[in-house]
Amino acid sequence: MIDDPYSRFPAGFFGRADDSVDGEFYAPDRFVTHLDDRAIAAVGALYQRLGLRGRVLDLMSSWISHFIDAPDELVVLGMNARELEANVMATDRIVHDLNVDPHLPFGDDHFDAVACCASIDYLVHPVEVVADIARVVRRGGHVVLTFSNRCFPTKAIRGWLALDDERRCWLVAEYIRLAGGFDEPETLLCTPPNSAGDPLYAVVARVS
Repeated sequence: MIDDPYSRFPAGFFGRADDSVDGEFYAPDRFVTHLDDRAIAAVGALYQRLGLRGRVLDLMSSWISHFIDAPDELVVLGMNARELEANVMATDRIVHDLNVDPHLPFGDDHFDAVACCASIDYLVHPVEVVADIARVVRRGGHVVLTFSNRCFPTKAIRGWLALDDERRCWLVAEYIRLAGGFDEPETLLCTPPNSAGDPLYAVVARVS
């Protein structure tokens, strides 16, 4: 990771309309999905195509992980303990606020892959988080960051809200480049272009 990965972004880019403690915002249970069914299916199909199995971390997770077939081990890390407890695919559950501490509470080379669905837009220290993903994933393992155009607008960073979908894809790929430790990221549109429903984008990279 370069010394100051945020120097190339405008002042306030990583600020939010609601900068209150995230733990308060996520304390109420939200047993809902944040993508429509077609986009959820696209997430599962992507995970299956990439072969996410073995020991996998579902980052910024909730009550459901979108795998078609559960990995051998699935660690879910999120903000609401009751939602995580309801995740039937999970083999381990950890409550952790990445906006307070972007360090992942795992050893080096601990996982075969890390997935993060519909949450990358809420990180105020995204490069540090992605750099730590490179630390905890074994060489050749995937990081898979998926997102759409839905969000909680008061909790998403201002820069995210100011960008269109194409530039958001660039931004997430840039996090990976700035973090270091990965091959060149690939950007994908996983739902049919110009079709009704939520678009599902993915930025995928392998740990180098």
